[in-house]
Amino acid sequence: MQWSSLLQWSAAGAACGLTFGLMSWLDSPTTPSTSTVHATSNTWTPSPGSVALSARPATNTPLSDDAFVRAAQSSVDAVVHVQTAAVVPTQSNPWLSMLGMDHGRVAQGSGSGVILDSQGWIVTNHHVIDGAQRIQVALSDGSTMEAKLIGSDPSTDLALLKTTAASGLPTLEFGNSDEVNVGEWVLAVGNPLNLTSTVTAGIVSAKGRNLRLLEPDAKRDIYPVESFLQTDAAVNPGNSGGALVNLDGKLIGINTAIASQTGSYAGYSFAIPSSIVRKVVDDLREFGRVQRAYLGIQVDQRDPGVRVAGVLRGSGASAAGLQPGDRIEAINGIPVSSFPALQEQLSKHRPGACIAVQLRRDGQRVQKQVKLQRREALASATVPSPSTKPAEGAVPGAASKEEFMTNWEVELEPASAQIQTRLDIRGGLVVTAIRPGEWSDHGIRRGAVLLRLDGQPLQSEEDMTAALTRAREAGQRGVLLEGVQANGRQFSAGVPLP
Repeated sequence: MQWSSLLQWSAAGAACGLTFGLMSWLDSPTTPSTSTVHATSNTWTPSPGSVALSARPATNTPLSDDAFVRAAQSSVDAVVHVQTAAVVPTQSNPWLSMLGMDHGRVAQGSGSGVILDSQGWIVTNHHVIDGAQRIQVALSDGSTMEAKLIGSDPSTDLALLKTTAASGLPTLEFGNSDEVNVGEWVLAVGNPLNLTSTVTAGIVSAKGRNLRLLEPDAKRDIYPVESFLQTDAAVNPGNSGGALVNLDGKLIGINTAIASQTGSYAGYSFAIPSSIVRKVVDDLREFGRVQRAYLGIQVDQRDPGVRVAGVLRGSGASAAGLQPGDRIEAINGIPVSSFPALQEQLSKHRPGACIAVQLRRDGQRVQKQVKLQRREALASATVPSPSTKPAEGAVPGAASKEEFMTNWEVELEPASAQIQTRLDIRGGLVVTAIRPGEWSDHGIRRGAVLLRLDGQPLQSEEDMTAALTRAREAGQRGVLLEGVQANGRQFSAGVPLP
């Protein structure tokens, strides 16, 4: 199986697809000043054990001859055609530059979106509008209007738009993706290949798919949350941002990606569950960015299920009494059988929320009430640091490379391009040597790559010292480390300041 891959600019004929597995469509140019986007592909192989099945009872919606008709009629008018335009750089021409005529080309793209509110709030995919300088939406009746980007979240590939239209727009009501069953009929509604208001049908093939489709990027604060609904409803480039609805005509997902060798539909498509969409939309509308909540545990993704590999000191999980070796079975009564399924449930909540964690310990079922926290709260709640005497003449509160290397007993260097490619990351500091101490106690090993300290992306040792200095000046007792082990497993650890 293959994904359409990252965007690649070219000046050739008709556009054929999109990339990264994501299904926006890029139009053929209509004037010599426009450029066309074509897609390339890279291979994706499904990993075993990446499916989470819900134990919810089957829907009571009767399957009648007109069930599909009713669902289509109740949803098609609330799905819009999102059209974008962006100026992209071209190969530099020194003669045109001298005359001030080298302005780049206009690339046109399109996808789909779903109207959630009669006032014109629309959800779509981040990759549909990424880099766009102008956004228009077209309704099913052909009328068009301008739209403004309110906010976007690359970690979930979602974005929120607001139109300039008056009230009274058709809307789509949220359904509960947690109650969706494998084998349940669904409809995909969107604008594939610029064929507006297209409806296709299929069944839910799997839940909780983690495709490693979105690329982590510490510099841009992107840490993907993936727990896709997999369906066999036919979708194609242009369906991105469109609706996946149940037979009640309710929104249970946002269509986002396809698995294909050609860039077009080849049997499977993937949608972001409505449980994630609703929370992200609410956050973007209220705050302009997503409020992420943390449980405060490390999970060994090599094991089946959700086994706690470590508990961050000072976290809500630690306060509630979670222990390494616990196996988490459900969150608020909703089964979680994989790390993506756990991510999906946590992504529904904001910092400060209390959740019921059902787990199994030594063969016994145990329930804990855990208060979720912000990343910054986890960092400031770590244990006090050992006392250290600053070097003579040192600036109070300032951190030095030698100081934290000596006290933390680790050596770091910028991650090479080879390491970044192998681990699919950008930037970071690799652990080249480590001795017994705070870091090793948290399971960090030689070859691990540190990506962020207290949420700050790390590209160099100078970034590390700057972040440590800020932590000291703020009076923090510890800091939160985030990164990936040499085997690709993500980790987080709270350690005292050196």
